[in-house]
Amino acid sequence: MNGPADSGALVEIRGLKKYFTVPHGLLQAVDDVNLSVAGGETLGLVGESGCGKSTLGRVVIRLLDATEGSVFFDKEDIFLYNKKALRNFRKRAQMVFQDPYSSLNPRFSVEQLIAEPLHIHRVCVNERETAAKVKTLMDIVGLASRLTTSFPHELDGGRRQRIGIARALALNPEFIVLDEPVSALDVCIQAQILNLLHDLKDEFRYTYLFITHDLSVIRHISDRIAVMYLGKIIELADHLEIFIHPQHPYTQALLSAIPLPNVDIPRAGRIILEGDVPSPVNPPAGCRFYSRCPSRWDRCLGEAPVLRELSPDHFLACHFPGRVDKAKHIRPRTALESAEL
Repeated sequence: MNGPADSGALVEIRGLKKYFTVPHGLLQAVDDVNLSVAGGETLGLVGESGCGKSTLGRVVIRLLDATEGSVFFDKEDIFLYNKKALRNFRKRAQMVFQDPYSSLNPRFSVEQLIAEPLHIHRVCVNERETAAKVKTLMDIVGLASRLTTSFPHELDGGRRQRIGIARALALNPEFIVLDEPVSALDVCIQAQILNLLHDLKDEFRYTYLFITHDLSVIRHISDRIAVMYLGKIIELADHLEIFIHPQHPYTQALLSAIPLPNVDIPRAGRIILEGDVPSPVNPPAGCRFYSRCPSRWDRCLGEAPVLRELSPDHFLACHFPGRVDKAKHIRPRTALESAEL
């Protein structure tokens, strides 16, 4: 078994695979992933579009069944749940989706949307209690009471996402998968939603799996960060460790692409990855990053690297860690960025 193991974790992912059958073979969306998320922790999952991170999130809360492997929630394998146990799991684990508009029923008002999970799980004894619960949830996520009778098409993206968050909180879950919750929003609205999620975590001790492609967003909310590439976890460490001592060439390239707040700072350290991401359908046998890696060697072509502990709590899947010269290829960190870290 590769990767970190934590017997005290709320969520434990072991050897997880999710393959889809397509005309040309098997699309390996998630391939042998091992992760753990402790109670009250935010684990950030970052990677390019199409790397399998959203599929992983859906499998972890069993919106999709796994091809192979296990997901343990509070030490119980969710793929062994019967119908009753799965229904109870739905109360304890929820998801906030990337596109708030497509995830909401356009025929329902704000009140009906937030009340829907309460009705399905019969949380409230009558409509008065339901209305009171809806009002409380709207207050928690910052939705004005005057919006109770509004419909999704009448609201902006930020308010729609707040509805999605309120629906996820309605059943008092312990674990929430956040799938690109701010990527479709304006920058100022992104900050509001991130601050809201941070405050909710502090107040209710939620456990988050935060999925995104944006490292500049994920560093403000995550305790640890896992970097995913073509279905595999290639680096995992504390969020400060990832930003200060990235070891995988792909992680280093992602960090070099973070926009600078000052346009006058030179971009000499930008790492440009050449070539395209290999197809996830029957991917190469060696390192999946080989064709784009700026420091590849012959060993990488024939032998797939295993996720191993490089230093305490820093896991890496690379035969030659840190081979990219960070002093030459990654721009210097500004004083402002260092202070934020």
